[in-house]
Amino acid sequence: MNIKPILLTASLIPAISFAQSAVDALTLSQSDIRGTARYMSMGGAFGALGGDLTTLSQNPAGIGVYRSNEIGITMDLNALSAKSTSPGGSQSINRTPFELNNVGGVLTLRLNSSVVPNLNFGFTYNRRASFNRSYVGQFGQLNTSLTNWIAGLNNNQGVTVGDVTPTNGYNPYNPMDGGFQAPWISVLGYQAYLVNPIQNGDVTDWYGQWWDPLYDSAGNEVEPGTSGTGEFAVTESGGIDSFNIALGGNFGNVLYWGMDFDITNLNYTRNTYYGENLQNAYVQGSNGIEPVSSRWNLNNYYHVNGQGFAYKLGLIFKPIQELRIGFAFSTPTFYSLSQEYLGSAAYSYNGEAEQNQYTNQNLITNNGIPGLNYFRFRSPWKINVSAAGVIGSNFIISGEYEWAQYSKMKFNDPTSYYEWYTPTNYNTFDADGTNSNINDYYKNTNTFKIGAEYRVTPQFSVRAGYANVSSPVKDNLKNGDVMVSTQELFPAYLLDETTNYITAGIGYRVKGFYADLAYVYKNQKATYHGFTDDPASLISGPKASVSFNSNQVVLSLGYKF
Repeated sequence: MNIKPILLTASLIPAISFAQSAVDALTLSQSDIRGTARYMSMGGAFGALGGDLTTLSQNPAGIGVYRSNEIGITMDLNALSAKSTSPGGSQSINRTPFELNNVGGVLTLRLNSSVVPNLNFGFTYNRRASFNRSYVGQFGQLNTSLTNWIAGLNNNQGVTVGDVTPTNGYNPYNPMDGGFQAPWISVLGYQAYLVNPIQNGDVTDWYGQWWDPLYDSAGNEVEPGTSGTGEFAVTESGGIDSFNIALGGNFGNVLYWGMDFDITNLNYTRNTYYGENLQNAYVQGSNGIEPVSSRWNLNNYYHVNGQGFAYKLGLIFKPIQELRIGFAFSTPTFYSLSQEYLGSAAYSYNGEAEQNQYTNQNLITNNGIPGLNYFRFRSPWKINVSAAGVIGSNFIISGEYEWAQYSKMKFNDPTSYYEWYTPTNYNTFDADGTNSNINDYYKNTNTFKIGAEYRVTPQFSVRAGYANVSSPVKDNLKNGDVMVSTQELFPAYLLDETTNYITAGIGYRVKGFYADLAYVYKNQKATYHGFTDDPASLISGPKASVSFNSNQVVLSLGYKF
């Protein structure tokens, strides 16, 4: 049979990682405008103001503004929606999680000095980021298949049939012979008949299910080509929680200072589904490679969790009563993390020659034992500058700029930490290669925030704000000019674009008690890729535009004494 398969032609050797990838680095570094209702209703533009529990984790100099003790709690109800759009149509999905945003307190120690009037201590819990979201989509007409991506990976890594075939003494998912470790997706793809091996001497040539049609000299189709549709679904959960221990004070009520020790807990889970429904898909059977009806899907489970530490230092300068200038510096969060992952495939193939030869079969990687990794990770450095104007006793306007160095996120593989424990399903990864990809894919981001507050009466205030976060993704990645490295078993990835926030709120204070209510609308656009484009062959993987919308209602209750 002289049928031309469509293969990805560029080298796929860096296109898969046994542990973390550059794409995961961005996920693990996410932050959001989250905190008290007052902070959020002003678009997070609070760096030069202080006197709010959220500022302990943003510009810790804000703790120096306190002149009394405070305790407070903030709750968040978030109506989430995601809409994907592709040539196959549009699909939407909704979720409404309830979360605890912030809880904490500040203790003021009065020193009875005009030079150093007080020293303040604070502790807060903050949900820095929430990963809770789901999105689904479909592709009305594919122009290639993920099976061809797997075949290209096998060819470029020199995978043989023996590398992916289990025997009584050999587990291809975790070979203990010290030899070549095939990617788990290669093993699963072979066992689910997603890829077709053809032996050429000692070399195995691999072909996916998607092939071009074959025409005779008169232009008549003599062998059919492959066509079909695809679909995907992603559910993410978890969050980044920080526990902040802050210390600060002021000098002569002119220069306020603060420092924050940030202990962070990260917990992230992703469940993914990708499937294709193909006609004239070429599958290896007992009679050779033949065109059949193919319906298959991959399901993946991925979980990472661990702890980290960061340090922040901040200053607020008040040269006159009407003006405040803020500066804050934050080290990266230095994480020690572990991850586990698992994949499964389900398939049904039906052909004329062999009806229902492979029907409704289900496979799971490594007999259901997850792959394990341990690693260290460094999130971006951040610098924050801000200014606020106080007009009379009723009006505040505040602006803020934050720079984050996403191009310098970094992974390390601490295998030496775990020499005493080497599980059979433990894999390492190329940290240097992944860090090089991070530098190639991502750029530094700019965040602009502006907020205002007007005190209508001594007890009642209204607030509004806006924030914009630039995309961390370089243009070459957006344009499909580079191949993308992805995490083991999960070839799909999401490229974030610009994020916008529109905020509003009200506040009420009576004696020491306060209640603040905020509404926050967030819109973030992204592009979902089923698998990487191949710039060399000009074959584009399936993609969909995804719009994430968030409508948050936030309530803060507290008491100052």
